[in-house]
Amino acid sequence: MHKETAEDLVSDIFIKALDKINSFDAQKGSFNSWIYRIARNTVIDHYRTQKKDKNIDDVWDLSSNEDIAVDVDVRAQMEKVQEHFSKLKAEQRDIVVMRLWQGMSHKEIADVLEKNESAVKVAYSRLISQMRKEVLLLILTWIVINI
Repeated sequence: MHKETAEDLVSDIFIKALDKINSFDAQKGSFNSWIYRIARNTVIDHYRTQKKDKNIDDVWDLSSNEDIAVDVDVRAQMEKVQEHFSKLKAEQRDIVVMRLWQGMSHKEIADVLEKNESAVKVAYSRLISQMRKEVLLLILTWIVINI
């Protein structure tokens, strides 16, 4: 994403939040979840209207000043991660990203996705279990090939 696009999206998000501040209800969830939902929906809307050749999930920023061997290894690992993530539905990817990379609680994720907290917990648990099995299979395949 270009810096200017990101700045425009942030501006749009805060304008939407200010316009809808009266609709915030603390009984339905935290302010963080409410603003995150606005941000998520704004970004999704942006990419839907762009209709570029690239999918948002296919864009990975791998620029680095590291040496080439490290960069190649990182690219190979990122391709594996991207392959696993591409198998997931968009909402499943969101759950994993919000939980693991953004450190959100199950309740916060449920608020953002407008889902039941128990459903998010079950979905997350199943996703992690599935990913562990796939990683184990990759490791076993690597061992067999390299013996």
